[in-house]
Amino acid sequence: MATFVDRDEMVGLLRRELDALADLGAGLDEAAWKAPTCLPGWSVQDNLAHVVGTESILLGEPAPEADLSHLTRLANPVAVANEGWVESMRSLTGAEVLERFRAVAARRLAALDAMTQADFDAPSWTPAGPDETYGRFMQIRHYDCYLHELDMREGAGLPDRVDPAQVAAALREPASGLGFIVGKRAGVPQGSSVRIQLTGAAEVTYLVEVAERATVVDHLDGAPTAGITLDTVLFLRLTGGRRDATSHLRTDIALEGDEALAEQLATHLPFTI
Repeated sequence: MATFVDRDEMVGLLRRELDALADLGAGLDEAAWKAPTCLPGWSVQDNLAHVVGTESILLGEPAPEADLSHLTRLANPVAVANEGWVESMRSLTGAEVLERFRAVAARRLAALDAMTQADFDAPSWTPAGPDETYGRFMQIRHYDCYLHELDMREGAGLPDRVDPAQVAAALREPASGLGFIVGKRAGVPQGSSVRIQLTGAAEVTYLVEVAERATVVDHLDGAPTAGITLDTVLFLRLTGGRRDATSHLRTDIALEGDEALAEQLATHLPFTI
């Protein structure tokens, strides 16, 4: 089913996120730019280069030529495309990548400003599938950019920027995949139910019931079979594949009800490609 996204809200969120990335980059020295991040093989600079690449694609720019023969982690065509852009900018300084980012971000925001709600509601290919809207694509773009900001800040040794509006918007993507996460990734059995309680920047409770398929529901008849409670930003990192939940169990992630099932859920949250 297609997802319809408010154009004005999403353009505003993207503008603030792209501005935040530019502000972050302005404060980094070359050592920080080259610092490794949680994404295998990617430095702080590589994360921003990836954003430059994706926004360039959306502007219709052709992919650069890049030799990727030395890379062994290219699991799918999306990874190949991503690495091609990143590899093409590895010889640049962080300041040079930031300059390219500012230029492409300005062009992308101008393009978004020129779009209407009808444009956002139009059918579009997205990383979530072909039968979606352009607005959903931009929702995914916001989610991706915010996660890469977290990656960059962590790599540079800086605290997270926990803007409640940005966090709440970023949660829409993993929230849309909770049925898949619970039923397929975690393999929660039929007849069970789970509660995911998020704290911190966004106080949210998700309830999922597993019948023939796992479905998000508004309420449960009785206590959930299992539950987890954790900070919202940690949830974003886990669902985005940035952390291994094992080291967070029973410290940063509280397990409730059937603890074995709760642990199974907590350790199978990643859902991005």
